[in-house]
Amino acid sequence: MIDKTAFIHPSAIVEDGAVIGPKVHIGPFCYVGSQVEIGEGTELKSHVVINGVTKIGRDNRIFQFVSIGEINQDLKYAGEPTRVEVGDRNNIRESVTIHRGTVQGGGLTKVGSDNLLMVNAHIAHDCVIGNRCILANNATLGGHVEVDDFAIIGGMTAVHQFCIIGAHVMVGGCSGVAQDVPPFVIAQGNHATPFGINIEGLKRRGFEKADLHAIRNAYKLLYRSGKTLEEAQPEIAAIAAEFPKAKPFSDFFARSTRGIIR
Repeated sequence: MIDKTAFIHPSAIVEDGAVIGPKVHIGPFCYVGSQVEIGEGTELKSHVVINGVTKIGRDNRIFQFVSIGEINQDLKYAGEPTRVEVGDRNNIRESVTIHRGTVQGGGLTKVGSDNLLMVNAHIAHDCVIGNRCILANNATLGGHVEVDDFAIIGGMTAVHQFCIIGAHVMVGGCSGVAQDVPPFVIAQGNHATPFGINIEGLKRRGFEKADLHAIRNAYKLLYRSGKTLEEAQPEIAAIAAEFPKAKPFSDFFARSTRGIIR
């Protein structure tokens, strides 16, 4: 079904069965598969391929040579009807790739809203990206990676499969992330190690001075006190109980499966 207000360039291919919402713009030489749904106001510049069972939200800007929903690169994949979901108001720049999920990973690759995915970023199968994240040029996520809200991943950075990047994290460019990065942390290097709290980013997002102080204290307990994670956790939990903005730091340890960067 194609809404009557949608624009489709004569050179574009939109297969029967695709759902194209109001005011969608599909530019020249794009390809949209039969199981794709595109929400209102989304723009495909040119030479964009959207395939598979893929749902794109509203008001996204998708630039040339982007590929969304194609067969993933997991050798176990056997053609199952796995999915991709993309939220609203994302800027997806040239040559970004977002691959469909696998049945082993839950069957879904998901990108939230208000994200900036820069040139040539890769989001592999079963990744879950939150809201207001930035993946800079050539950032590469292995399968099953989770990236929480407001995280920034620098250019030329690779993230190992199954890693978790916490909320408000900043990973510097040319890094290799092989373990989980707790919320609020600045990480850099190959393999990435912690370099303090992302104070400037938190200030821009309205964190109060008391909250910043609490988060810094939690960081010091984990990384500078000489205590093991098991020893530091109760004290970090006590800080989080008094300052709720620090709670993501405390809660993160229960989610971590690969261990945290040290």
